[in-house]
Amino acid sequence: MRAPSADRFDARALFGEMARIRHFEQALAELWREGRICGEMHLGIGEEAIAAGVVAHLREGDGLAVDHRSTPPLVARGVDLEAMLLEMLGCEDGLCRARGGHMHLFSAEHLAASSGIVGAGAPMACGFALAAQRLRPGAVSVGFFGDGAMNQGMLLEALNLAQAWRLPVLFVCKDNRWAITTRSRTVTRGEIITRARAFGMPSERVDGLDVRAVFKAAGKLIEHARRGHGPGFLLARCVRTEGHFLGDPVLRVLDAPLREGQALAGPLLEAVRAQPGARGRSRARALARVSGVLGAAALERMRRRGDALGRAGRLLPAGEAARIERKAASEVRGALARALTHLELSLESDGG
Repeated sequence: MRAPSADRFDARALFGEMARIRHFEQALAELWREGRICGEMHLGIGEEAIAAGVVAHLREGDGLAVDHRSTPPLVARGVDLEAMLLEMLGCEDGLCRARGGHMHLFSAEHLAASSGIVGAGAPMACGFALAAQRLRPGAVSVGFFGDGAMNQGMLLEALNLAQAWRLPVLFVCKDNRWAITTRSRTVTRGEIITRARAFGMPSERVDGLDVRAVFKAAGKLIEHARRGHGPGFLLARCVRTEGHFLGDPVLRVLDAPLREGQALAGPLLEAVRAQPGARGRSRARALARVSGVLGAAALERMRRRGDALGRAGRLLPAGEAARIERKAASEVRGALARALTHLELSLESDGG
């Protein structure tokens, strides 16, 4: 396990972690597009600053509970890249012996676990924190989840329990303002940060594309938990560039409006005309809601203000970011090559 980071903000180290995360996620996307990884693939591209800025404060003995976008925090935590790749390639020698996939990764060595159940990161983090409180005084845990999970009952129960028991845990909400293809504000009343503060825990709101801001806020809240003062909550705004999953239909329409739009328009218009069914006004409103989702996604793309990795790179001297990123890319390519070779040898052995 990697040595814990210094309390000082280290732009080079954090940019390096963010670059490793970005290139690892891109490697997963390539494997998925080649058909080597099956099922949905949920990437964390756009969340690099949040993962790196928070995990940098974790020490040996701290727990880490992650959602279905598990790989960014696990990469930052130092989990072996080749083992994760082999897991997602379905190899018996993978991190979880090919039983977890990308949504259910677990590393006992790192006290890290992920779950595909929406909102599960919060109660899992409470479990890690309770164990820390009883067995490892001074240790903490961190739980990651998205803004869509803030309406899950078990997550709100976890916030309440953590405060009632003064658990040493930091809850991290990655807010991209979307719950899959639903705008979060259309199904969520009030402010997310207000909900957390209602439990009496210190809560911070940061720009999740700014690794310095994330690092500073997370450090303050984690130190609060380490001293036995109870839980904290971090709300970090981010932009998820690949949508909810690779091949997200909303993004496909935006990227290729003529081809994808034509494929979508036919079934939608047929649904409007089909009989029997709802009244015309009701169908028109439903069609307008679909159009509204596409419009909102398009507008958000236009308003995006840079990229987390690019912003972190601008904190470094000219040329330094490029050198660090080349090193990170080389490390990921090496892990990928070893994983693919390992898989081929395993298949040959099984065939023999």
